[in-house]
Amino acid sequence: MTKDEKYLELKKKIIFGLEKTLENVLEFKRQKNSELVIMRGDEIVKIKPEDFHKL
Repeated sequence: MTKDEKYLELKKKIIFGLEKTLENVLEFKRQKNSELVIMRGDEIVKIKPEDFHKL
């Protein structure tokens, strides 16, 4: 396995982990009926659980 292949494999694992973490956070926020607070550009935005599908 070349250095580039190792890098791509590691990148895939990191992205997969981030996606799973996002899914878990969204599910937790839905269960608690709590808003998700994110940054969009220079603004802090609160998103209601029913609007998570727009992400």
